[in-house]
Amino acid sequence: MTDRIKAPLNGLNLSNITVTDVSMASIIWKRFRKHPGAIAGILVFTLLVVAVVLAPLSPYEPEASSMSERLQPPSLRHPMGTDALGRDLLTRVLYGGRISLTVGLLVVVVSISIGVPIGALAGYYGGWLDSVLMRLTDTFLSLPALLVLILLSAILREVDAPLFENNSVMTIALVIGILAWMTFARLVRALFLTLREMDFVSASRALGGSDLRIILRHILPNAIGPVIVEATLELGYAIIEESGLSFLGFGIQPPAPSWGNLLSNAQENFTRYPWLAVFPGLMIFLAIISVNYIGDGFRDALDPHKVFKQAGEQ
Repeated sequence: MTDRIKAPLNGLNLSNITVTDVSMASIIWKRFRKHPGAIAGILVFTLLVVAVVLAPLSPYEPEASSMSERLQPPSLRHPMGTDALGRDLLTRVLYGGRISLTVGLLVVVVSISIGVPIGALAGYYGGWLDSVLMRLTDTFLSLPALLVLILLSAILREVDAPLFENNSVMTIALVIGILAWMTFARLVRALFLTLREMDFVSASRALGGSDLRIILRHILPNAIGPVIVEATLELGYAIIEESGLSFLGFGIQPPAPSWGNLLSNAQENFTRYPWLAVFPGLMIFLAIISVNYIGDGFRDALDPHKVFKQAGEQ
């Protein structure tokens, strides 16, 4: 009996297991690299992040005015020109990018923190809990997003608290995140409804695994791909929402710059001094299109049908 057990084990090439695990990651990366838009998106977004991080290296202060240099066109001294108060526009665009991108990242964190647990509980347990959580989701989806965003930002900016006063970054992130988690909830619920019926989940349950362990160790890791894709798209949405709120005067308040209020400040002088609106608008465009292309790349690379099909061909 012992010899018959050892024989198959001796003939097993254990290195194949490691090669398969490694090749799966390489296949995903290979598929991602085949998406030229995604690679370009990573490069552009990385350049934006590096630029805004290095904003303090600018020789100008973002709020320091110089009336003798007001409304100057782009030049070597001021590559993006100056605004109506003589402030260097490039410096303000970079500092504004720090705020806009930070708000976008915080919105994604808030949305995932709310939406993923709700979707996981609804999809795993089903029944009355699923009905209650999904009706809650439908209620939030039925709200007029822009009007509620304006109302909440107007209310929260009156709150006398260190993190929320004068519509700070945290305030805007919470306002947008509270109305952006529903997509994550529905997506995760749909994934959990499918994954909870898989054999590996049944096997873990038969071995005595708790619900929390099954959710965190078995189902959620298999649902992380679509969540990552949605997170990249949510980042672009959050940047648009923050820019829109700031443009309307309900977002980040001057003199602190953000891409949205820079556009708002450029309204009066746009026809005569177009660079005041062109450069902030260009930054918004580049940020959003780059994260959208990154999301498209992740969607193709993490598609399980395409990945396993390519794995089987190798």
